[in-house]
Amino acid sequence: MLTTRFAPSPTGPLHLGHAYSALLAHDRARSEGGRFLLRIEDIDSARSRAEFVDAIEADLGWLGLTWDGAVVRQSERLSLYAAALERLRAAGLVYPCFCTRADIAREVAGSLSAPHGLDGGVYPGLCRRLSPEVRAARMGQPHAWRLDMTAAVARAGALGWRDEIAGEVIAVPEAAGDVVLARKDAPASYHLAVTVDDAAQGVTHVVRGVDLFAATHVHRLLQALLDLPTPVYRHHALLTDADGHRLAKRHGAPTLLSLRAAGVDGRGFAEDLRRGRLPTGFARANA
Repeated sequence: MLTTRFAPSPTGPLHLGHAYSALLAHDRARSEGGRFLLRIEDIDSARSRAEFVDAIEADLGWLGLTWDGAVVRQSERLSLYAAALERLRAAGLVYPCFCTRADIAREVAGSLSAPHGLDGGVYPGLCRRLSPEVRAARMGQPHAWRLDMTAAVARAGALGWRDEIAGEVIAVPEAAGDVVLARKDAPASYHLAVTVDDAAQGVTHVVRGVDLFAATHVHRLLQALLDLPTPVYRHHALLTDADGHRLAKRHGAPTLLSLRAAGVDGRGFAEDLRRGRLPTGFARANA
């Protein structure tokens, strides 16, 4: 059965962009008599708040969206992520990383060949080069676990996926470098958790913003390494403000809570979004 999901993080109220993505995922499932799931991605315990979970459910109800089955919380699924990480560790495909952001910044600044910029930059491989003896001696220190991308790609071979908008896509996960699969302060990264969860919940179609298109290269690799099925993807265009900036919590995007409080009719608002009628000052990006 065709199954989609909406998987927000409860670190703030939902905004217009979230509503658009949730509607697309919901309607994609309902159009074929499928299932629409709600998953709360609350691994980041320092930022996740129970009141935001309640608000997410209220916002979706206000829009007239319903989901199938119980709401799944990632914080209750940590054993699944630990098992996946252990499998990769047993295969020799991950390594401990003791680096701080300052360590990485210094390495990047000192190398003309290293990629610049920590946001989206490729990890320069400091801890990948540590000897087994040094790693063993440092295991008592805080550390993350990174995917050895070179070894992982060699193990998996050529990969690809189907996107309902972009078509057939050849996966190039190596462009992301040695991504973090378990953080120092969290038992799993977004990459690992979302890959494991989509497979465990039987998600057949992933509908999400085009800003996550690059991440799908990594997710496709993890699916291959963990023998998990590959969904069909649909990376939709993003909504932007009047200046062309994509909507984000940190940029003060208008929240659904504020619209509810102002007395806006949620079902009517959802229907406007479906028909491409956006509030004044907002637009749908072309890519």
